[in-house]
Amino acid sequence: MFGLSRRVLADDALAEEISQEVFLRLWTESHRFDASRGSLRSFLQRQAHSRSIERVRSEEARRSREERAERIDVRTVTDIEAEVMASIQSEAIRDALAGLDPTERHPIVLAYFGGHSYREVAVMLEAPEGTVKSRIRSGLNRLADQLETVGGGTAR
Repeated sequence: MFGLSRRVLADDALAEEISQEVFLRLWTESHRFDASRGSLRSFLQRQAHSRSIERVRSEEARRSREERAERIDVRTVTDIEAEVMASIQSEAIRDALAGLDPTERHPIVLAYFGGHSYREVAVMLEAPEGTVKSRIRSGLNRLADQLETVGGGTAR
């Protein structure tokens, strides 16, 4: 039984599990064996083969589900990114950014739209990191206030 399961599954641990399941099932459901239909050996091998095939199909189905789930997750992230990019490019945000002081606008543009870290922005602007963080924070607060005024609601 073990050899048959190992050939089907190509995995010793899974073949051991199948063998154990078949023997356990024989022990708990001994009434299923009918000596008039064949030998105990052929009965056990048929059980092992069937269980092994079920395990292969189960593993293939699991892998297929996981791959589908990954593709769906990637599509969802891509859709969200597209929505965010569309909102970033909206006229209200551009107008609000244009209304900011250049010392606040430039670090925000580099960090949020350029994809740079605070440390990279500080190096690019030749300013201390703490100063850059403060300018970004105050600029984002002003930006939120301007967007709240334009939108008539809360932007935060």
